[in-house]
Amino acid sequence: SFKYAWVLDKLKAERERGITIDIALWKFETARYYVTIIDAPGHRDFIKNMITGTSQADCAVLIVAAGTGEFEAGISKNGQTREHALLAFTLGVKQLIVGVNKMDSTEPPYSDSRFEEIKKEVSSYIKKIGYNPAAVAFVPIS
Repeated sequence: SFKYAWVLDKLKAERERGITIDIALWKFETARYYVTIIDAPGHRDFIKNMITGTSQADCAVLIVAAGTGEFEAGISKNGQTREHALLAFTLGVKQLIVGVNKMDSTEPPYSDSRFEEIKKEVSSYIKKIGYNPAAVAFVPIS
């Protein structure tokens, strides 16, 4: 969501273009954990910065767009969903959460069948690269 990106994206160009360019860090503590959120760019032009952020992570949240056409582009042979999942695994990130974004733009909105279709297809791919889909949380979001 752009409202969260606005908080983490500090560069003027990021805010103007609505994309993350550089990594941003936010830290907080809970009773049990010390957490650092690393917001890494997803745009293809800034993959080097995405690698920098991902290489420091213990867990990745892979955001997958649910919109018709968007998901298909990302999961296609040279799509960014595949590229980011593969890079995360290759860089040693063994814990993965998949956020299925833009569920409000499915037909009908918040379609359970679309969510399950995406879950099935992403699970198939992440299994091929080394993740255990049974250990991956899929979360519908908008």
